[in-house]
Amino acid sequence: MNTAVTIAGVTFKNPVMTASGTFGSGMEYGEFMDLNKLGAVVTKGVSNIPWEGNPTPRVAETYGGMLNAIGLQNPGIDVFIERDLAFLKQFDTKVIVNVCGKSVEDYVEVVERLGEEAVDMLEINVSCPNVKEGAIAFGQKADALYNITKEIKAKAKQPIIMKLSPNVTDITEMAKAAESAGADALSMINTITGMKIDIHKRTFALANKTGGMSGPAIKPVAVRMVYQAANAVKIPIIGMGGIANGEDAIEFLLAGATAISVGAMNFIDPYTTEKTIKGIEAYMDRYGVEDIKSLIGSVK
Repeated sequence: MNTAVTIAGVTFKNPVMTASGTFGSGMEYGEFMDLNKLGAVVTKGVSNIPWEGNPTPRVAETYGGMLNAIGLQNPGIDVFIERDLAFLKQFDTKVIVNVCGKSVEDYVEVVERLGEEAVDMLEINVSCPNVKEGAIAFGQKADALYNITKEIKAKAKQPIIMKLSPNVTDITEMAKAAESAGADALSMINTITGMKIDIHKRTFALANKTGGMSGPAIKPVAVRMVYQAANAVKIPIIGMGGIANGEDAIEFLLAGATAISVGAMNFIDPYTTEKTIKGIEAYMDRYGVEDIKSLIGSVK
């Protein structure tokens, strides 16, 4: 059976990736599993300078998932290239670097620094607050998304994936804006904004008050948005949001995703990605599917 998929000229041995921010750069997970088995490692977000992130507490468990308000803490592009990329070079898997910033200039600086590095694709996190637009996320206004996509595409040496925020009224409007500005692919969905209150302390569970919700509870929303976007644009989609096993992954593929990313479940079980790959293969074997590409978008 053939499990390989191709996105923007990059071929992945299978469609299973890691969702940014849930896998680091694979160093910790490499102790549990063979990173060579993955279609790709998607790194934690990296910015042009070190970010300290938000005050603690910044993670809270919720029914069917979790809330996080990490604030994209990262050591910056210099340390990332020297430490993380150097580590990932030893594995036979594709490398996708997640890029974050507080202005278009921040993003472009990181993208240009990565131009000559051994990176296969760039995933642009447009859920970051745009400091020049009153902290509204780049991914929450179609014109802002169009502009940042166009600016980055003009400078990027690698294909770019725009990671869409679900915290919008119409996801198809955002998908079309990214496509028309030159995005090579989309990844979706990012976390859904949520809140938890500790009734005993009568205070917010997160210091940031709100956080991004991920985990199995958001999967139906993610599948719906992937389906809508896949029927609105022609560029490939990497689906994510609550994937826990091979059956969940297949659901996203049938909805129109070309590949999928495993996120929150990595915290529950560090073998989830490997088990998901085996689950996809078992499904294909059970139903006599020779080529995984025949499943993509087959439910209309």
